[in-house]
Amino acid sequence: MSPPEARTASKIPDIGVVDYGMGNRRSVQKALEHVGARARITRDLDELRESDALVVPGVGAFPVAMRNLNDLGLADLIRAHVEDGKPLLGICLGMQLLFGGSTELEPTAGLGLIPGQVTPLQTGGLRVPHIGWNEVSFERPSPLTAGLPEEGCPFYHVHSLAPRPSDAADVVGATEYGERFATIVERGLVFGVQFHPEKSSAHGLRMLTNFVAMSTPGPAAAVSSATARA
Repeated sequence: MSPPEARTASKIPDIGVVDYGMGNRRSVQKALEHVGARARITRDLDELRESDALVVPGVGAFPVAMRNLNDLGLADLIRAHVEDGKPLLGICLGMQLLFGGSTELEPTAGLGLIPGQVTPLQTGGLRVPHIGWNEVSFERPSPLTAGLPEEGCPFYHVHSLAPRPSDAADVVGATEYGERFATIVERGLVFGVQFHPEKSSAHGLRMLTNFVAMSTPGPAAAVSSATARA
């Protein structure tokens, strides 16, 4: 990978797409590259440590995902990345993994970066999984939603479970499908989206652009980091 001074000079962030064997890694990589990042799909611990930011994508079952992350040494690496003050974005299953645990298939501990649990959607008879475009309303400002319509906009969802944050202050956006649930969360520089920004057209690309801006070495990143902590 490029030396730190070269990355800082070019102000192009290196983003590691965490490869733990599950989900939409290639489409996430292409979307990140489209909005100006260097994105690498990898499970190499040294490469991930050197990354300016990490993205955890994912499609599948929570227990299998956590087992893979733990077996590959990636769970501890992700936690250390956050402790180092670097941005992290979880997408779909990757967002759910940020929480304390899930009841999917069997009780399973998660990464524990955001307090709360992941449980099945209570759809009131609507079809599960929840598949398709759904309007997301923004509950509060966030650097992740900068430049998007203030009231919210639609994003593409595919899921059967939803996170239940313990702290309402961690919720940036919510949507409804039988019930109202959190679909964008933020705690410090830890971000999660239940939907797929890489499949959500211009609004999704704008969100990824915002994440890339937060991940960029130099003054721009410092401003975004301060905004995220506020």
